[in-house]
Parts: sequence; C-alpha cells; structure tokens
Amino acid sequence: MPSGSIAAMIQARLDAGFSRAGAETGAERSRKLSEGEMIRWLMEFSTCNLSDALDALELSGTPRGFLPLWPGCGKAAGKAMTIHLVPEGRDSAVEGTLRAIMAAESGDVLVIDNGGRLDVNSFGGIAAFTAQRRGLAGVIIDGVTRDLEEMREMIFPAYGKGAIQQSIRGRCAFGGFGGEMRLGGVVVRRGDYVAADENGVVVFPAERAAEVMEDARRCFEREEQIKRWIGAGVDPVEAHQRA
Repeated sequence: MPSGSIAAMIQARLDAGFSRAGAETGAERSRKLSEGEMIRWLMEFSTCNLSDALDALELSGTPRGFLPLWPGCGKAAGKAMTIHLVPEGRDSAVEGTLRAIMAAESGDVLVIDNGGRLDVNSFGGIAAFTAQRRGLAGVIIDGVTRDLEEMREMIFPAYGKGAIQQSIRGRCAFGGFGGEMRLGGVVVRRGDYVAADENGVVVFPAERAAEVMEDARRCFEREEQIKRWIGAGVDPVEAHQRA
C-alpha cells in the first residue's frame, strides 16, 4: 500500500487518467490505455495492488522470494523478455544472454530462469550495461547475480534471490530466449507484463492487462477510502466492513 503522499499523487493521476471518460465503464476505460500508459500504471501501482487484482481475477502470477538486489533499487516494470539457463549444454550462457538482450525491445524487462539456483551466477555487469544501453527496464532473476555495485551505479533495477561473486562462464549454459519459462514456479511467456518492487514480483498475460489494471485501481481506491474513514474517526473494523 503506497504512503500518504504517494497515494495522493496516484489518486490525482487516476482522476486525470483512468477516469477521464467518466461515462464509460472501468473495463472500457482500461482497454483504451495504450501500451505506454499500461507501463505507466504498472509503475504507479504497487505489486501489492497488482497481486490483489490477480487474486480477484483468480490469476496465478505471484512468485515468492524475489527481492531488490541493491539498496535503493527502483521498480522494474514492462514486458518480459524471457531467458532460460540450463545446467549443461554447448551454447554459452554469456553469449546467449547478450543475444537475448539484442533481440529485446526498449522497455522490456529481462526475466531469467535459472531454476532458483544459488550456487551458480545468472547475470552480470556486462549484460546489465548492454541491457541499459538497449533501453531495457531491468532484470528479474530466478537465481543470483554478481556485479551489483555496477548495477547500482548504473541505476539498473535488479531483482532476484541474492548475490554471488563467481563468473557464470563454464558453470551453466544457455537454453534459449523468447519462449515459455518459469519464475519461482510461475509460468512467464515473452510479452507477459511483469513488475517488481520492494514487496516482490507479479506477472500476468498481456491479454488480461486491461482487467488487471482496472482491478488494481479498485483495490487501490478501496484501501484509500478505508484510510480516509479511519482518519475521520470511523472504527477500523467498521471501515473495512463498509468497503
């Protein structure tokens, strides 16, 4: 749940954006959002709001155990460019990851499936540098990474399971990019929407994005109304029951 000042800012933007066509239903308004607006709302809503929306829609998309990997790490949100790493194979993990970055579109988020391994590196400074130059919005890793001080200096958002000092070279292989993979057990496809912040990670299909954004808006506004009632002296239990 956003803090008071952030919540007020989001509410003002909701009033000016989501609700600008007041005669339309929420779903109709959401479907008219452009991809750029969709990314903007992904950045505005917390992953808690988005997770509540997924619950309401009975969608599975909340992998657990993912945290920001450097102090003050910003939010990452966009469409997924999926990368699969495997324990063994002929294709270099380093070169394969760089090919995937070059194939990604500006604004994409790299989503790396290394099976949650904590003993083998999954990413690094050169890949992060290349990704940032390509305009990518961050990386989410089902595993660990190194060179976090470089990512911090670049202000490149990185989320995952932890840090490691060893090189990736010779310790795993490249299993492909752009296909279906898993992030903490949750299926992720190329082009799915992903968002990561200090609360965790959410992922959902692009074809359900309008519904998710509308339900996230409802969840946000409901929580803000509850706080307004409590602030006005209403009993907290009654405030929840009213909502």
